[in-house]
Amino acid sequence: MFISNGYGEDSIAAAIVRNLPRGFIAEAYPTIGDGAAYRDVCAIVGPRAQLPSQGWRNVRFSLLHDLRSGALGTVWPGVQFLRRVKRSYDRIIVVGDILGVAGSWAAGARDVIYLDVYKTGYGRSYTALERFFIKRTAATVFCRNDILATALLAEGVDARAAGNIMMDVVPYGDYDAKSRRTRSTAVTLLPGSRQYTAESFALQIAAIRALPPEITPDIFLAVAGSISIDDLAKAAKLVRSGLLTGEAGDLSTLRDERLTVHMARNSLGNLIEASDVVLSQAGTATVQAIGLGRPVITFKNFRDRRSRFEDEQKLFGLSRIVTLPEPASVAEALTILLSNRAEREKLGATGRERIGSPGAMAAIVETITA
Repeated sequence: MFISNGYGEDSIAAAIVRNLPRGFIAEAYPTIGDGAAYRDVCAIVGPRAQLPSQGWRNVRFSLLHDLRSGALGTVWPGVQFLRRVKRSYDRIIVVGDILGVAGSWAAGARDVIYLDVYKTGYGRSYTALERFFIKRTAATVFCRNDILATALLAEGVDARAAGNIMMDVVPYGDYDAKSRRTRSTAVTLLPGSRQYTAESFALQIAAIRALPPEITPDIFLAVAGSISIDDLAKAAKLVRSGLLTGEAGDLSTLRDERLTVHMARNSLGNLIEASDVVLSQAGTATVQAIGLGRPVITFKNFRDRRSRFEDEQKLFGLSRIVTLPEPASVAEALTILLSNRAEREKLGATGRERIGSPGAMAAIVETITA
């Protein structure tokens, strides 16, 4: 059974399920949200919480808001479920942050395989409480880099850094983004997959509208999860139009008198590789974009949780440019990058080195099936 707690984590776990050898039966317990990433991949089990944050801890006070919305009331049903079913599975794999491990500990589940996709290794290491849960619950931990693995090895935990799983699971689909290119540069928009997605998308579009016509790029939009395209169009004052092609990832376009936004789903890798710069308010997808060698521009607003943002920035370094949450500020950074290919390539190389290479998938599958 795979336990995950958020859209990005669900997507990673679903990709692992797809890579399991034939004959293995997997079920998924997405603790937050509807588990859309698992559809047509494996059975979904367990009670699921519907929280305002959807598990997104980069926003200030998100935990407090969840608690006010009854988050504590969703914990006990999940623990009870795990207690009932833990002996029904040969392996329990937790994908996400420490909460899945803590929940497994509370339910009495032991010897889980923990895939930590939260800590970067460039910010804070594991706290005493996190080490307590990991040591008593996990048989093997896969970390994002040697810094984190070394910290756990010193505690006697079987911790490994086999590569960055996020780069193993970049989604590629049936969508020919490159054939839609008509301008000298292109941008992919990643407005996120949570409650502020439409607001973020509107600001990204406003920034592009502020660019001079001569440097306005082709625009691609990665539509995540169950995000409403109508909500995006309304927020950005665009109209959905265009005929769908036979490509499975095609979601047609959003348009106004000047801009055309090509939309696709489950084709993130296609979009990023066809682009020169990425505007992103996403989580996992930001890491993947930087790992694919594209500089990212993100805006920081008052809702962002400062400590988490700073930890991420220590990892990303210069490959993620941070602006004010204003169209003019985003447009200024975008203008610089669109006008300077050498700078784009330099930042892209830095990001590729920081994020690391794929390779964790094979090691994780081998451990699960051993």
